Amino acid sequence: MLPYQHSCASNYLLLTVIHRTSWLVCAPQTSLAMAGPCFIQAGIGIEFTCSTIIVGALASDKSKDVLPPLTDEQASWLGSFLFLFTPLGSALSSLMLNRFGHKTCMILINVPFLVSQIMLFYANSVGTLYVCSMLMGLSVGYSGGPTSAYIGEVCEPKLRGALMSVTNVFYYAGSFLFTLIYAFTLDWRLTVLIGMSIPIVNIVILFMTPQSPMWLLTKGKSLKAQRTLAKLRGWPSQETGSSKEFKEMIAFTSTAVHDNDDIEKDEKGATSSWGQLLRPEVYRPFRLLMVYFFYANLMSGVQYGPYLLQIFTDFGAPVNVEFTLAFSVLLSTIGGILTIFFISKFGKRFLTLSALLICSICYIMIGLIGVYWTNSKPLTAWLVLIFFLTTIFLASFGIMPIAWILLSEIFPMKSRNITCSAGTAFGYLMTFFMIKYYLDFSNFVNFYNTFTIFGISGLFGAVYFYFYLPETENKTLQDISAFFK
Repeated sequence: MLPYQHSCASNYLLLTVIHRTSWLVCAPQTSLAMAGPCFIQAGIGIEFTCSTIIVGALASDKSKDVLPPLTDEQASWLGSFLFLFTPLGSALSSLMLNRFGHKTCMILINVPFLVSQIMLFYANSVGTLYVCSMLMGLSVGYSGGPTSAYIGEVCEPKLRGALMSVTNVFYYAGSFLFTLIYAFTLDWRLTVLIGMSIPIVNIVILFMTPQSPMWLLTKGKSLKAQRTLAKLRGWPSQETGSSKEFKEMIAFTSTAVHDNDDIEKDEKGATSSWGQLLRPEVYRPFRLLMVYFFYANLMSGVQYGPYLLQIFTDFGAPVNVEFTLAFSVLLSTIGGILTIFFISKFGKRFLTLSALLICSICYIMIGLIGVYWTNSKPLTAWLVLIFFLTTIFLASFGIMPIAWILLSEIFPMKSRNITCSAGTAFGYLMTFFMIKYYLDFSNFVNFYNTFTIFGISGLFGAVYFYFYLPETENKTLQDISAFFK
């Protein structure tokens, strides 16, 4: 998140968003705990936007950069390499999370991110751009398990959905400020240089971030877990041990570690986390999450992401495409902020169904207008642009943020670390294929027909979620896990 150069600015923004909402009241330590994941999300927003800016900057023969203009093949690889390497980052995360804990793993997220930004600034070949995209993919993939699990474990049930939405706001804000700086400078290398401040500031914040109480309990550090929970909730330490929440944490983590009836064993008798994927309370929410990720990507236009500058040009509206890109991300930021206010009132199920239906209709309208209404170009150009920006806003309001909230809360404790990492890996691998082969698909069916096809697919998704998506808002992790058994 570009302009936030100091940790105090991050905490101020976070506290302002939270405390101005009457139903969000949390201790200062909770705000500090959320600051690290928020900056991680801002960094992910920058990493996702890098390819869009670089592909757009190097797409023209008029580019004055030392790098030559990119071909369609090179652009598709640059835009998708990040998502191809996220599964590797997720795998590394799942192997290290139980041993080192959420805090250490969140610090490590920033290392490949910082290295990639330094390499991008000095890049003089397309191969270097590919390597940078791979490093950003490792960083993004590594972030999924630690941050999602951490937020799910340190937040109170009634605040978990809203606070997870706050992190998504930082994701969109990071993207917006990154694109806005590029719109003013028109220099992608200078934009990348400014973006290097994010991982540096985040590392400083994370050194002050408390560890997850649940993780401390799994390591037998009950007294430290009690003190940490007291700070997170703003309670006197002596009252924490008798609190209902702490007792539920003890019972929940004890079940995760010691319940032989619920945990499969490997040949040596050690707990097998991978074996948990075969249990109904794990594979059912995992299946739901994969379907949700697919439609979240589809309706939020992830497949169009690296090519947005060219897509805005193809729409034909008389606008500055660089500022239109920044404005589209601003709409996403506003949608993410609105999610904080409305998710507890309307619930995840209603927001998902309504946003998915409207986005699907907008996509279908774009496709029909682009193919069949071609004799009023200025009017149709504005219409398709407005419909497209509407889908960007609604997807950030009712679909994409909820996907990551579900990731943090629908899995049982005993398998959450591995399933959060695996869910993130499969979600990003899905994104890789959608981006890599979008240009081939668009050339095959026609640019505007892609919108019609995606819109019709979204209608089928709405039917699926109507029958299979439960309401998880204001439910404890235990209640959610019990639903899928």
